[in-house]
Amino acid sequence: MPKRILIGTVVSDKTDKTVTVKVERKVKHPLYGKIIRRTKNYNAHDANNEYVPGDVVRIEETKPISKTKTWAVIDRVQASKGVEIEADLDVKEAKPTGAPEDKTTHDKPAAEKDEQDDAKADAEA
Repeated sequence: MPKRILIGTVVSDKTDKTVTVKVERKVKHPLYGKIIRRTKNYNAHDANNEYVPGDVVRIEETKPISKTKTWAVIDRVQASKGVEIEADLDVKEAKPTGAPEDKTTHDKPAAEKDEQDDAKADAEA
């Protein structure tokens, strides 16, 4: 009997030598006919702990390795799109574009606004 091979995304690698892979399939709704997505999580054996969340991997059905683990990761189809930070680069503080250089605001402080509001209320009364 041939072994099933599925493609899915690694969603967790917290356990030792195991990754959780989310496999998504599209099926047609039996009554309404709309295409809907169904997902299922599989625990797959990762002997070297080399796969990280976000990786797209192929998993293959195997004999039971543990109570919940009956799949093994074959290979990585696509690496995760994680951001790599290099230690050699000087990280500069990011300033929002169009922001004034000094931190003075054009608005009046809250205390002045309260005093002006009080003065207006007194003048109206």
